[in-house]
Amino acid sequence: MSLRDTAAAHPGLVHLGLAVGGFAIGTTEFAAMSLEPDLARSLGVDAPAIGHIISAYALGVVIGAPTIAVLSAKMSRRTLLMVLMTLFAVGNGLSALAPSYGWMIAFRFLAGLPHGAYFGIASLVAASLVPADKRTTAVGRVMLGLTVATIVGVPLATLLGQIASWRLVFGVVALLALLTAVLVALLVPIDQPDGNASPLRELGALRRSQVWLTLATGAVGFGGLFAVYTYLAVTLHDVAGIGPKAIPLVFAAFGIGMTLGNLLVPRFADRALMPTAGALLVWAAVALALFPLAAGNIWTVAVDVLAIGFGGALATVLQTRLMDVAGDAQALAAALNHSAFNVANAIGPWFGGLAISAGYGWTSTGYVGCALALGGLLIWAISLVAARGRLPRSSEPLVG
Repeated sequence: MSLRDTAAAHPGLVHLGLAVGGFAIGTTEFAAMSLEPDLARSLGVDAPAIGHIISAYALGVVIGAPTIAVLSAKMSRRTLLMVLMTLFAVGNGLSALAPSYGWMIAFRFLAGLPHGAYFGIASLVAASLVPADKRTTAVGRVMLGLTVATIVGVPLATLLGQIASWRLVFGVVALLALLTAVLVALLVPIDQPDGNASPLRELGALRRSQVWLTLATGAVGFGGLFAVYTYLAVTLHDVAGIGPKAIPLVFAAFGIGMTLGNLLVPRFADRALMPTAGALLVWAAVALALFPLAAGNIWTVAVDVLAIGFGGALATVLQTRLMDVAGDAQALAAALNHSAFNVANAIGPWFGGLAISAGYGWTSTGYVGCALALGGLLIWAISLVAARGRLPRSSEPLVG
């Protein structure tokens, strides 16, 4: 029996291979934030300028996800995954060699392009290998690569950057991406492109009201998590009086929460998808509302941050929801999920920053986050009512 035959009999092996790619993506995405001081010194710019490097990556995700999904409509998913990971390896390899700040901006944008499309296509492949009532569990396994990166990958990358160089970090990520491409080649079943697929058919996802409502639920509801996470380090230092050595432990609690969420929540989502999404938004709203009360003590804030991270399983649940409402435009809808969460990564810190600038204090991000989670819950409720109102509504176009 070949390795691919073994993987076909045991889909978990395929999920593990795909999760390695998620680990590489999660490590470089979050480690770029922790390596900001080293990047600033090496590239000769100040800290705010380094923020533009992170924004360039996020912009690449937002633009790349739908563009690649549409243009690659006639490509087999296995081949596309290998191409995406190779492109990700090139972007990170070039980032490791960036000679200047301007080139670093360009290379981080390039590295971000395959991010959303990879997670979207990997989720579709993972779900296709299991029964319909196990799809969310399969997607959660792929997403575990990203969540484990927040616990293991990011601290190791930060340490490597401190004792050696940030360039080595991006180099290692490039190698992990190439390893993923090899694992995909060895493990993922060979598939034939859909003969009826076309860019126009993929764009049909944009005419489905439920697709937009699902994306909006994530873009708004998930923004609350980022509102707190972005300012967490300075909040821990200034409010709780936590020293630099203990702060990573609280961030690890966040990663543990995300990992637990992706291990436990999919089991409920496979039985009741939309109720689970609504319950997660309520969970997030409560956890975020408690953040200002918990922020003054390392133990209470660690527990609350773990709870906030647990709510991150919303990404996995909404990924499966998009499979249900996208009809025959699966690739674009799946990829857009990660564009939506990068929108959340923009609006959450922005609203949180407005509250801080207005003088409400660092912990006000918790209340901002709660409001965003409730906003996501409202959109979820509209989606639920619309879907139940008329049975075909999930595929009803917004126009035409």
